[in-house]
Amino acid sequence: MDIDGFEWDDGNWPKCAKHGVSKAEIEFVFNEGLIVFDDPNSTLSEPRFRGVGTTQEDRRLFVAFCYRVRSGRFLVRPISARYMHDKEAEHYERLRKQT
Repeated sequence: MDIDGFEWDDGNWPKCAKHGVSKAEIEFVFNEGLIVFDDPNSTLSEPRFRGVGTTQEDRRLFVAFCYRVRSGRFLVRPISARYMHDKEAEHYERLRKQT
């Protein structure tokens, strides 16, 4: 899916930064390939998604996010991001081989 950019502000950036993840890492996984799943906690008013991908430093990253359209631009709004635990990373590698 082609995106036009990212929506960062004081509402979402601190939630990502507290886990030590940088904006560049999050943007990288979206631009380089992300396995996306529906979020079972999603609401009808704003569907949310979960994604897993690999950073440029080969770290596995989990991202909760939504899509928004602002001024005709299709944006990703990261909600939270963190590095995956070992078992999650192993599961991600199995999924990646299936796609």
